[in-house]
Amino acid sequence: MTSDNKDTDQNKVVQLRPPKAKAGLSSERKWGKKVIDLGFCIVPSLLLRAQQRLGLNPTQLAVLLQLCDFWWEEARKPHPGVKTLAQRLSLSERQVRRYIADLEKAGLVQRIERHAGHGGKQTNIYDLSGLVKRLKELEPEFREVEDDAKAERKAVTKRGYRRTKKTAVSKNEV
Repeated sequence: MTSDNKDTDQNKVVQLRPPKAKAGLSSERKWGKKVIDLGFCIVPSLLLRAQQRLGLNPTQLAVLLQLCDFWWEEARKPHPGVKTLAQRLSLSERQVRRYIADLEKAGLVQRIERHAGHGGKQTNIYDLSGLVKRLKELEPEFREVEDDAKAERKAVTKRGYRRTKKTAVSKNEV
C-alpha cells in the first residue's frame, strides 16, 4: 500500500466518539465542571425505570447503584469493600451484607470471594451479569411502551389527530 492510499483510507475513517472536550461539555454544563471532575457513573435508565419490575426496594437499588459506580470495564468486575459501601449508604456493614444477600437471592448479583496469596481475605468481587441479563429480558417490553408513547406524541402533533379508543381507555385507567 502506498502512502497516498494510506492517506485516502485515513480520510474515510469515521470518528465514533467526539473529542473529550466535547464529550464532557454537556454534563459539565448541567452539573458543573468541578462536580463532573470528581467522576460519574454510567447506568442504563432502564434500571431506574424497572425498579418495581425487578422487585427492588429503594435501599437495594441504592446498593446496586453503588456497585455500578465501581464497575468501569466489562471484564473487570467491581470489588468495593463492605465498609466502603456501608459508609457511602449510611448503613451498617451487616445491613449491606443483608442487602447484597437479597440481591444474590434475586439473581441480580453474584458475590465471588477473593483470597490473598498468604491466605487472607480480600474484598469480594460482585458479578452483575444477572442484573444485565434481567434488564435485557425486560428491554423489549419497555421498548414497546416507549415506542407507543413516541408514536402517540408524534400523532398529537399532526393535524386532525383523534385519540383512538385504545389510547382513551388506557389514559382513563391511569
